[in-house]
Amino acid sequence: MSTIAIKVENVSKLYRLGQVGTGTLKNDINRFWHKIRGKEDPYLKIGQINDRTQKAESEFAWALKDINFEVKQGEALGIVGRNGAGKSTLLKILSKITSPTTGQIHINGRIASLLEVGTGFHPDLSGRENIFMNGAILGMKKWEIQQKLDEIVDFAGVAAYVDTPVKRYSSGMIVRLGFAVAAHLEPEILIVDEVLAVGDAEFQKKCIGKMQDVSTNQGRTVLFVSHNMAAVKNLCTSGVVMMNGHLTYQGKIEEVIDRYLSTSRNTNQIEYANYTERKGNGSLKITDAFFSQKAEKHVTQIVSLSKLDLTLEYDLSPEIKVKSFRIDVGINDLYGVRVAWFSTWNVNFVFDSSSKSILFEIDNFNLSPGEYTCNIFCLVNEEVSDWLEAVLPFSVIETDYYNSGKIIPKNQGGLLFNYTIKNQ
Repeated sequence: MSTIAIKVENVSKLYRLGQVGTGTLKNDINRFWHKIRGKEDPYLKIGQINDRTQKAESEFAWALKDINFEVKQGEALGIVGRNGAGKSTLLKILSKITSPTTGQIHINGRIASLLEVGTGFHPDLSGRENIFMNGAILGMKKWEIQQKLDEIVDFAGVAAYVDTPVKRYSSGMIVRLGFAVAAHLEPEILIVDEVLAVGDAEFQKKCIGKMQDVSTNQGRTVLFVSHNMAAVKNLCTSGVVMMNGHLTYQGKIEEVIDRYLSTSRNTNQIEYANYTERKGNGSLKITDAFFSQKAEKHVTQIVSLSKLDLTLEYDLSPEIKVKSFRIDVGINDLYGVRVAWFSTWNVNFVFDSSSKSILFEIDNFNLSPGEYTCNIFCLVNEEVSDWLEAVLPFSVIETDYYNSGKIIPKNQGGLLFNYTIKNQ
């Protein structure tokens, strides 16, 4: 029978919106008054769903609500969900950085966490001193840490800077050292948040390999949060889906990823003009984006190898004089991996400020069957004006293009497109 490494029972976390701290003196007195009379905390009844896309109607919000799950020893559990779903809050509670408002957590073993860049490091201490400090926090003896020191420094690739204060490190170097420390100081439970996205591709691959070794060969427990579904699928055997502070699904990792992606596709049917999850200064703002074929607009199912148009409608601030302009559209597969890219940058395109939309005319949409989303990036006068991620979901379906009786095999097909761009 497998040992339970982590057991989470009815865990909830309540935050006060717009305030620093846990509450006010008035609320504390009111809470105490209810407590001495044997009544329930009144603020447990106040709050709203943790939906960051909606305007708050209460001064309290549940970051987590009634979370229950178990993680077995040696299991690699993936935690997936949109930004603001409560994943990082859950990991902070498991790491004992913050405490739950209600519920209990039972942990069997030492925990090493890598949650944010620089977490657990003292900026004025050198890399070497921080390694020993982290080991001491985990309860290791000095000689035990010394035995691991060379291996940690070599894995992180910071040998030349190990005696330099960490405040002089780049964010990538801090992440490399932080992961090396967390993975090599022999914790029974390793918790890793999205911070690996800071590192380069080679180091990310190295980290995934190390976590697989820790889980599969050394029998330790790994909790992994990432928006890179390929990394989650490669590392984890099971997972959970979180949405608006709730745990909505738990199961095998393939089922978890399918459930999360299907939910993401549904939530990405958006009104672009009012979309809040965007970056940029707003000098140019995408108001609509859609694929069209023949006379049909807003198509979501595209036949592979067919002719296709992509239209981006936008509003340009009247006071902006456009000196330079660039717009990119990246296409990602269902695991978040970039498979194609369109841009005004690498074609002969002249921006017309009197236009209200841009049309990409694609001669041959050469993608293999599957599910995809787009990232849209706008640069006006060398500044980011609008940046939308994981929007415009669509499916590519297989077809017998040459009437040969054969269809394009799944996961095959080229990624090169011939296209033109027009002002409209």
